[in-house]
Amino acid sequence: MPSPLLEIKDLCVDFVVNGHTSGALRNIHLTVNRGEIVAIVGESGSGKSVTSLSILQLLPSPPAIYRHGEILLTTDDTTIDLLQAPAQQLQRIRGNDVAMIFQEPMSSLNPVFTCGYQVMEAILLHSALSRTDAKQRAIALFEKVQLPDPASIFYRYPHQLSGGQKQRVMIAMAMSCEPSLLICDEPTTALDVTVQQNILRLIKALQQQNNMGVIFITHDLGVVAEIADRVIVLYKGQIVEENTTEQLFTHPKHPYTRALLACRPALYQKGQRLPVVADFIEKSIDDRPQTIVSKQPWSMDHGLSTALLSIQNLKVYYPSAKTFLGKVKNYTKAVDDVSFEVYEGETLGLVGESGCGKSTLGRAILQLTGATGGKILYKGEDLLYMNTSRLRALRKDIQIIFQDPYSSLNPRMTIGDAIAEPLRVHGLVSTAAKRKERVIALLEQVGLQAVHYHRYPHEFSGGQRQRIVIARALALEPSFIICDESVSALDVSVQAQVLNLLNDLKQSFGFTAIFISHDLSVVRYISDRIIVMNKGKIEEMGEAEQVYNHPASAYTKKLIASIPKAISQ
Repeated sequence: MPSPLLEIKDLCVDFVVNGHTSGALRNIHLTVNRGEIVAIVGESGSGKSVTSLSILQLLPSPPAIYRHGEILLTTDDTTIDLLQAPAQQLQRIRGNDVAMIFQEPMSSLNPVFTCGYQVMEAILLHSALSRTDAKQRAIALFEKVQLPDPASIFYRYPHQLSGGQKQRVMIAMAMSCEPSLLICDEPTTALDVTVQQNILRLIKALQQQNNMGVIFITHDLGVVAEIADRVIVLYKGQIVEENTTEQLFTHPKHPYTRALLACRPALYQKGQRLPVVADFIEKSIDDRPQTIVSKQPWSMDHGLSTALLSIQNLKVYYPSAKTFLGKVKNYTKAVDDVSFEVYEGETLGLVGESGCGKSTLGRAILQLTGATGGKILYKGEDLLYMNTSRLRALRKDIQIIFQDPYSSLNPRMTIGDAIAEPLRVHGLVSTAAKRKERVIALLEQVGLQAVHYHRYPHEFSGGQRQRIVIARALALEPSFIICDESVSALDVSVQAQVLNLLNDLKQSFGFTAIFISHDLSVVRYISDRIIVMNKGKIEEMGEAEQVYNHPASAYTKKLIASIPKAISQ
C-alpha cells in the first residue's frame, strides 16, 4: 500500500498564556490520501483551525507548544515530519507542496497590491518562470477559476472585487504551484448559497484534475455532504467520530455528531425550539427537547394589521462613472424603486445573493446610508425628511444587530460599558448604579452572567459576542430591530442558540423585525413573510412557507436549488 499523502500521529498542542495552559488538541490521528477530500467539522474552539495551521507550522510558538506527535507529508516518495522540518524547508513546502485557502479573503489579500501581482508573486517564489510568463500563468489561473474578464482583474485591487471573486483569487493563488495537498479553512462561511455552490464545484473540479488531497474545514454539514469523501468530527480538541460521508449522515454514532446534524433550522417548523449541543451531550437523543415556543401567532390578515414601517419607491444609487469634469455618467442602483410594508409584530425576512441590495436597504432604513429618493415612513413619519434631533430621539426605537460581533464592539470598552452606553446617551436611566443593574439584567436575559460585566470583547466567543450585541440592541427596548446577517458566520449549534434567543426575546419584548440573510432555510424558520431581492429590486414576496416551498420566481428557485442537500432535506 502506498503511503498516505498526509498522516498526523498522536498530535497534542497546548497554548500557554500568562502561565495558564489550555489543551487545544489531544491525541489527533488522521490521514489524507491523494485524490481524497477529508472534511474536518466541529464548533468554534473544537480545534479545526489549530489542526490546519499546525500542518503548515503557522501557529506562533509560544504560545503554541507541540507536546508530542508527528505530521508526516509524503511527496515524490520522500516523507518529511513537518514538526521537525527546518524553516527553509518549510518555506519551500508552503504554497508549493501544501497550499491553504483561508476563511476571510479580505484579510488574506494585501490591500495595497493588485490581485494579479499577489498571485504572480507566489508563482515567482516557487518557480523559475520569467515575470512575463508568470503574469500569463496568473491570468490563465483567473480564467480557470472562472473569474470574469481575467486580464482586467489582474490589475484590480481586492476592495474592487466581491467576496466570491476574492475567494476565487485566493483559490487561484493556492493552485498556482499545483500543490499535492490543499487545505481549505472555512472558505465558504460568509458566502451566499449560489456563490458557495460555485466555489465548492470549483474546488472539487480542481481536486479531480490534479489528483490532490484536500482537507476541508467547516462547521456547515450541508457543505460537507456536497464535497467530502470522509468526515472527521472534532469536539473540544479530540476526534470523537470518523466515517465516510454517507455513513456519518445516515448513522451518526457520537452524541455530538447527532447534535450537529439535529441543530439545523431546516428540520423544524417556525416557533419550534431548536436543540443545541448540550441537549445531546447531557441527555440521550430520545430526550432532546421538542417544545414549541408559546407565542401569539402573527396575524396574516394585513387589513387588520398596522403597518409600522412603510417603504415607498425607495432608491439608493451610487455614482459608478464620472466625466473628466466630475459629472456623474452612470450609477450603480443598489436599491431600485423598492416598496413594501412591515406590520406590527411580524418578522420579515429579506434574502438574496451578495450585492442584491438587502444590507444597503437595511442601512438606508436606519439612515446609516443616504437614500436617493422615495419615502421611509415609520409610524407615519418620513425618516428621510426628519431633522437631526428628531432622528436622534427616534433611534432608541429602531435598533440594528450587525453581522460581525467582532467589529461591532469597541475592544477598549468592557461589555458592561458597551451595553450601558445607549442608556446613558438617551438618558433613560438616571444613575450609574441603576444602569449597571439594568445591564446585568440584560446580560442574564441573553444567557450571560453578572460576572461578565467587567470583561472585554476578546474574552468571549463569537456566539457570546453576538449575545452581547443583542443585549445592547435591546437595552433601549426598541419596537423595531433589523438583524443584518446576525447568525451567518456562527456555528450551527451557536446559531440555534441565537435563533432560540431571538424567538424568546421577541415574545418578551414584542418587537417587530427585519431579518436579513442569504440563508433561506434560516429565514424560513424565523420569518412570517419573505422578500427576495435581486439586483436592487424585489423579485418575490409572500408568506415564508409559500416562498420556500412553492417559489414563483426562477431566481428564487435557483437560490433554493443552491442550498446544500443536507440542509434542504
